[in-house]
Amino acid sequence: MLRCACRSEIGGRARNEDCAKIGCFHDVNCYVVCDGLGGHRGGAEASQMTADRMLLHFGLHPELTEENLSAAFEEAQAQLLARQEALGDRNMLKTTASVLLVSESRMLWGHVGDTRIYLFRRGRLAGRTLDHSVPQMRVNQGELRESHIRKSPDRNRLLRVLGEPWAEERYEISAVHECREYDAALLCSDGFWEYIREPEMCRLLRRSHGDPEVWLAQMYALMEKRTPKDTDNATAIAVIR
Repeated sequence: MLRCACRSEIGGRARNEDCAKIGCFHDVNCYVVCDGLGGHRGGAEASQMTADRMLLHFGLHPELTEENLSAAFEEAQAQLLARQEALGDRNMLKTTASVLLVSESRMLWGHVGDTRIYLFRRGRLAGRTLDHSVPQMRVNQGELRESHIRKSPDRNRLLRVLGEPWAEERYEISAVHECREYDAALLCSDGFWEYIREPEMCRLLRRSHGDPEVWLAQMYALMEKRTPKDTDNATAIAVIR
């Protein structure tokens, strides 16, 4: 049995350009978090369009396969580019996107940008998606420590997003994984994960006793003690089996 909770806070910004959506289609549950790029006009529209497109796709094609998830990302990208063309501006409507698909015994995910998906097994961190950002690239190259990503002056410089034309796919799709009892997942925008460290996520997950509402509430309470007044939008979806 899957339980989930969702929360999105505007922070210190004039508007919320994040978007979170949840859908259940036959035996496939779909969770989406997108973060529209604030430096490009139409960030809120881009994140909303992308999340809606993902749910529309899986409503029509509720299959948990790598090929099907890739098709959803391609459709979202094509929709953004078509909207840019209609508006006559290729510099607008860009967004990150993270999508998690979960069935009774399997899970699959995909992402582009720095909206993360964390996976936990029995209260311990099992892995996370790697950001498509300058700091993550420097970590991959051995030039920066993982723990320094949150404080890097380049942390908002993204290398891949939806809405940017590409010659080849820029999103990443995982393999299909087994979904076990007590597994948990956290999809979150950078305005959330920048202020909650991974050991804290694990500690609060164990304290939540399997309740995703409690888990999110504890993390947001901790985050709110640390965020400056001009903080970014902060969005998260928690899923626990």
